Order: sequence, then C-alpha cells, then structure tokens
Amino acid sequence: MIIHKKTAVVTGGAGFLGSHLCDRLINEGMKIICIDNLLTGDLRNISHLFGNKDFTFLHHDVTNFIHVAGEVDYILHFASPASPIDYLKLPIQTLKVGSLGTHKALGLAKEKDARFLLASTSEVYGDPAIHPQTEEYWGNVNPVGPRGVYDEAKRFGESITMAYHRFHGLETRIVRIFNTYGPRMRLDDGRALPAFVSQALKGEDITVFGDGSQTRSFCFVEDEIDGIYRLLLSDTTTPVNIGNPAEITIREFAEEVIKITGSSSKIINTELPEDDPKIRQPDISKAKELLGWEPKVERSEGLKITIDYFKSILDR
Repeated sequence: MIIHKKTAVVTGGAGFLGSHLCDRLINEGMKIICIDNLLTGDLRNISHLFGNKDFTFLHHDVTNFIHVAGEVDYILHFASPASPIDYLKLPIQTLKVGSLGTHKALGLAKEKDARFLLASTSEVYGDPAIHPQTEEYWGNVNPVGPRGVYDEAKRFGESITMAYHRFHGLETRIVRIFNTYGPRMRLDDGRALPAFVSQALKGEDITVFGDGSQTRSFCFVEDEIDGIYRLLLSDTTTPVNIGNPAEITIREFAEEVIKITGSSSKIINTELPEDDPKIRQPDISKAKELLGWEPKVERSEGLKITIDYFKSILDR
C-alpha cells in the first residue's frame, strides 16, 4: 500500500527556527521544500538533511515569484531577518520580505490550495501598554522608528494573511512567536541570549542595555516548534501566542548566564536602544485551550543545552 506523504514548503528554512521546523516536519513524515536566499540563513543548519530523499532545498528570494512543481499541502512562511542587528542593517529587505514575500507565499498557497501559516512575532505588540500580552491587544508600535521596519512588516503580514483568508477562503494560521532560544542561533545575531553567552564564555564584560529592568520571556526552541506544529494542524484561524510566560529581567538573565557558564564576566550597562520594549510576556491561555500546548523545558535546562552548542561553535 502506497502512503501519500504530505508536502510542506518552508520559506526561511535555513534559518534558526525554519531549520528546526524542517526537522520536525520531516520527523512527522512529510516531504519538505526548503526555500531560502541565505541572507541571514545558513546551509549548516540544514546540511544534515541534504541526503534525505524527502528534503529539497531551493536557493531563492521569496520576494520574487515562487514556482514549486507538484502538489503542496502546507506553506509555512518563516523568511525574514528576525533579530535587531539584522533588521536594522537590512531595513528594506525586512520590509520587502514581510510584504512582497508574504504576498508571493500566499499566492503560492492559493495556487496550490494549501494551508498557509505565517510566522509573526510578539513585536507586533511594540512597547506594550498591557501586561501580559493577549492576542486581542492591538499593540503600541512606532511606525517610523528604527524597529518599525520589522514591527510593521509583520503587522502587514498578518493583515494580508487575514485578507486572503476572508476574501479567497484560504486556510490560514498565524503564530505570534515570543523570544525563542536554542541550538543554531547565531552568536552574532545581536539578541540578548547569544550575546550574553558569547561574552560569558570569552570572559568579556556582559553588555546590558539600560539598567536591565526590562523583561523578556524565553522559550526553548523544541517547545516553540511543538506549539507551531500544533497550530498548523489546528482549526484556529486567528493569531495565537506561542512563548514561555516565565518572565525575567534582562539583568537577572545576564546573572543566570554568568552562573551557568561559571564565567568571571562583569555586567556593564549601556544606553537603551530606541523603542526597546520594556516588558514582554505572553498570555498563552489561547494556546493552552485550543492547542493543548504549554512549554515543558525549564530555562535552566534549555540554557545548558544552548550553552554547550555555543561552546562547540567557539571551539570550532
């Protein structure tokens, strides 16, 4: 008996989250078409899949027309610079992939009659005026600030995704991803975790923006991908927060990294970047109720795994 394997297209599939998503979908018995222009992605993240007959890589910029032969069941749009250092350095590309890229990916989904999942972000909430952040909150975003290129690109992505759902009847899903960490993060991507770990492992001073009282909520990548996969298979068409509600200040987080690494690093404070969110914590009631999902990996456990990964990178 021949079993028909479902086919999933993952844009941005050579990136941090995209590559882990490719792994999960392969393990769930799907065929994967990974599309990436390698602007911020890395072939090393997916090199272990190159010998797999169910995995195909296309080097392509999704802001251009996307052609994929054959049937497609799912399209997961993860293509975008996702860290401040990237989208501040690549503002036009970030806006283009969030607008033109999302439009092209939705066009492919419409052509193939495939279910579409958009990787959105907690950054749509901006510097939030409510805490924790629920999916019903519309956000507090500065559209003309330096971070606006990412925030508004994702907000537009959500709008056009819902327009395709309402106007064309396309099956769509939207995940709002909160701070995620784990193996395959880039050491130089500018986010707090890789920066702190890199500095701690090198014995350098750890740079904390502002006084470090701003908060973040870190979710281990394995948990994040599980939530995204459950959302993909669900009947939920409105946005869903997927993140770990365990909130911690940035200063406390830096101290935690120093303790786990056994580093002699000292914490120094620098100027807080413009529009840097003061608080960030997901309300995951919707994910619990609709997806039966909540994170399982404790931060201390996930940090040890991630630090070991970064050690291997630095040793190399």
